[in-house]
Amino acid sequence: MSPSPSPRPPLSRDRVLAAAIEVADRGGAEAITMRRVAQELRVEAMSLYHHVPNKDAILDGVVDAVFAAITLPSPRCDDWRDAIRTRAISARSVLSRHSWALGLMDSRRNPGPATLRHHNAVLGVLREAGFTLPMAAHAVSLIDSYISGFVFQESNLPVNTPDDVEELAGNILEQLPGNELPYLQELITDHALQPGYEHTSEFGYGLDLILDALEARRT
Repeated sequence: MSPSPSPRPPLSRDRVLAAAIEVADRGGAEAITMRRVAQELRVEAMSLYHHVPNKDAILDGVVDAVFAAITLPSPRCDDWRDAIRTRAISARSVLSRHSWALGLMDSRRNPGPATLRHHNAVLGVLREAGFTLPMAAHAVSLIDSYISGFVFQESNLPVNTPDDVEELAGNILEQLPGNELPYLQELITDHALQPGYEHTSEFGYGLDLILDALEARRT
């Protein structure tokens, strides 16, 4: 006699949001609908309304869940750059897994508690480090734009491994018209195709440049 299947856990708001994130991870934010989320949970769409009032509530919820996954910096840290760097690296990691959230994070009008705590924590680090309020606002805008832009670019690159880089770079080199584009050829042959090159390392380099520049303005 085969064992009976384990009963499914009861439906809840957290389960609905987790299912919506799974749907978005596969099909993007536009794939999030009440019907698709219900299918992910193997329930009727009407049953979702006991936990979320509508699709907008799901979108607000998944954005808050993404913010909740990012490491919060401590405003009492010894070095504000270390705190912001840790947060930026965490944000990049989370958003790389959920790049569909990039278009939603700044568009929702009802930020959730995790979103508000996150923004408050980042501002707290900067203000406690001595940044003026306008400079703290500039810093947040600059850092977040950098993270979002890097993740967007990274998620759309046609390469994922060193072998991909080598293949793409080789194809480009074959198409270059003789010596008409020497600087591009130099970048590919003397940089991108060198052992150990990884595009992902550019994130930390650019982030440190931003933090160094902000430190100069802070003092």
